[in-house]
Amino acid sequence: MSNVVEVVVADKNLATMSKSVKAVGLDTVLAQKGPFTIFAPTDIAFGKLEAGKMEQLLKTENKEKLTELLNHHVVEGLTNYRDLKDNQKLVTVNGRELNVKVADGKITINGAVLQNRDSEGSNGVVHSVDTVIEMK
Repeated sequence: MSNVVEVVVADKNLATMSKSVKAVGLDTVLAQKGPFTIFAPTDIAFGKLEAGKMEQLLKTENKEKLTELLNHHVVEGLTNYRDLKDNQKLVTVNGRELNVKVADGKITINGAVLQNRDSEGSNGVVHSVDTVIEMK
């Protein structure tokens, strides 16, 4: 079975996430034992960012900012779709809090709608989301 990085790389809708994870070296961390839960923004989600933002973040001098942004989408431990509950709090690998909302048959994480359930890897699970989770 593929690890979570390989799951992201294999999903054609997660090309920007794949490129970003590799650019900052997060792929080697996420290939380890885990388990990890990744709320992976789709290419459409990255497209919603202000014009030029991803291009700027992918520059070498912005590696730390991009790493911080990507870490907002990674939670240690295995959290499957069925495990997500309304008003649940999840803590990202960089210590930020994610808020889970369940309403009208939809699950959102800090406002990002889960689109793809439980793309399982050998060391965790990947959920596609429609919005990049940015922390203020």
